[in-house]
Amino acid sequence: MALPVTQPPDCPFCAPEPHRVFLQTELLLGIWDNFPVSPGHALLIPRRHVVDWFQATPDEQAALAAAIAPVRALIEERAARENRPRPDGYNVGFNAGVAAGQTVFHLHLHVIPRFLGDAADPRGGIRAAIPGKAAY
Repeated sequence: MALPVTQPPDCPFCAPEPHRVFLQTELLLGIWDNFPVSPGHALLIPRRHVVDWFQATPDEQAALAAAIAPVRALIEERAARENRPRPDGYNVGFNAGVAAGQTVFHLHLHVIPRFLGDAADPRGGIRAAIPGKAAY
């Protein structure tokens, strides 16, 4: 069932630059992040404009989750092709709401390659989003 699409004219994910798109399915796009945290930083985005995970349909949520492993493989293939180091780990997630740091209000799931030594102390992962909460 096709759901209505309302695309704000200033949404950077409703019509991403074609050279950034590496994956297209019926429900989602995969694009390379325009401001990557690390080499290979990718975004998975529903084609339908929805603000966050909680507005996405179960099918959209399932498509996003199912795309994570294939995108990881693409990131690693790209690293090998470009003769860059293979990632040692990944952070995967989304920001939902201003309080969580969301700045683009079109759901996007980050797949961020991580490398040993890219942070002095990576323990706690996303818990480090709030200072003092990573070490527990």
